Amino acid sequence: MNKLSPVKDAAVHNLSEHNSILNQFIAEIRDQQIQQDRMRFRKNLERIGEIAAYEISKALEYDESEITTPLGIASMSVLKQQPIVATILRAGLPLHSGLLNYFDHADNAFISAYRKHHKDGSFDIHLEYVSSPDLLNRILILADPMLATGQSIVQTIKALFEFGIPRHIHIVTAIASVQGIEYVKSHLPDRITIWAGAVDEELTAQAYIVPGLGDAGDLAFGIKS
Repeated sequence: MNKLSPVKDAAVHNLSEHNSILNQFIAEIRDQQIQQDRMRFRKNLERIGEIAAYEISKALEYDESEITTPLGIASMSVLKQQPIVATILRAGLPLHSGLLNYFDHADNAFISAYRKHHKDGSFDIHLEYVSSPDLLNRILILADPMLATGQSIVQTIKALFEFGIPRHIHIVTAIASVQGIEYVKSHLPDRITIWAGAVDEELTAQAYIVPGLGDAGDLAFGIKS
C-alpha cells in the first residue's frame, strides 16, 4: 500500500462563517427543545448533508456532454466520476442520506466505529465492520456528524485505505472541534478537505464538544444501552 505524507495544509471550510439557511439548521440541531423531535433532528442533519454535497460538488471534475432535449441538443457540464459516500454508523446515517440525495449514483461505504470506555474515563476507538468498494484514485466523502477528538475519523480512514488510496478525501461533519480538526490534519494524508457546519473551541475531558449539541446518535435514534 502506498504511504502518504502527513497533512501540511488541509483545507477547512467552516460553512457557518457565512450567513445562509445552513445556520438555521445548525441552530435547530443544537437547541435542546427542538432536539426532542427526533424526526426533525434527523431531517436537519440530512439538510446539512445536502448543503455540504452542493459545496463539495463545486470542487469536483466535470466533462462536457451533449444532452438531447425534445427540441435540440444542449451542451452541459456533468460529473466526470461519481464519488464514494462513506458513513460512520450509526450517527452518520442522516448526514449520509443528505449527501446521497445529491450524489444519487454514488457508490457507498459503511463503517461501524464506537468508543469503548474504561473505568478511568479514557476510551479507545473500536472498528467492528467495514464495507467498501474499491477506493483507488476515487473521490471519497466521509460523513460523521461530530468531529470531536478526531480519533474515529482517523482510524476509519486508515481502515478504508485497505480498499485503495483515494484521490481526495472530503470529511463532512455538522459540528467539529478545533482540537479534532488539528488531530485530523496531523494524522492523515495531504489530500483532505474538511467541511464543517460549525467549529467549536472547547472539548471536555470526556471528549464532548462544547457548546456542541450532545450525542448525535442518541438524538437521532434513541439512547443506547
